[in-house]
Amino acid sequence: MDNLVEVLTPKQDSEDLDKDLETFATRYQRALDEGFGLSLPDNPMGRLHFQCTEVLPELGLPVPADRVLLHLNTFHTKEHLDGILKTAREIGIKYILVVSGDGSERLPKLRPEDIGMNVNSVTSVELIQYINASYPGAFTLGVAFNPYEPMDHELHKMERKIAAGAKFIITQPIIERHHAIEELRRFNTPVMLEAWMSKRIDLLAQCIGYDLPQTQPYDPLENLRRLHTNYPESKMYLALVGFKTQIPEIKNILGMTRPC
Repeated sequence: MDNLVEVLTPKQDSEDLDKDLETFATRYQRALDEGFGLSLPDNPMGRLHFQCTEVLPELGLPVPADRVLLHLNTFHTKEHLDGILKTAREIGIKYILVVSGDGSERLPKLRPEDIGMNVNSVTSVELIQYINASYPGAFTLGVAFNPYEPMDHELHKMERKIAAGAKFIITQPIIERHHAIEELRRFNTPVMLEAWMSKRIDLLAQCIGYDLPQTQPYDPLENLRRLHTNYPESKMYLALVGFKTQIPEIKNILGMTRPC
């Protein structure tokens, strides 16, 4: 995959859906034209958004198979889950990031018995197993890694995810460097690093659930520059990108000079 830019579909309670759809389409096409891949989250932070499998066909947007990443979490009914997967296969999405997801009282939780599993709850491991069994060969599945959780626990979970069939890893946001990245090399699996592109590092702390030391103002472009220097072999997952101001500088930092 290419370096990925995260673009959110409109919220289901949008006050101006037509405008939000236009904004989504503009950012989506801009990212493709600039040489990036697209990452399309699934109800981020437990907030209800339209699914990309609804929005992309509606807007008639292109779906290059190797440049679009769909997120899929466990907060769906089986009927809805299968609807998303079938449409994703039909429109040509190849890559899926499988995550347990953030809950909400408005979102149903996939039940183990719905997918033929005898477990206490459905996690990303069971969801990977279900997708691979029900849609063999249709998708390349990846998983998330949180370096801010206790390391032994996270690495044990990663072992289970890889055993279930995960083919790539995307981290939570990294600030400059993190020792956990070296630990992931044991899995011999491609690792993409998330770069937090907002100056609001307090929002990042909320997302990961841990306080982050901040001795000076956070510069997202400088952090991306250091990440790229420290991990030149890794692709970047770019969250909360400022399309009006950051795209040219991001391309310069990552050496993205090839034509689209």
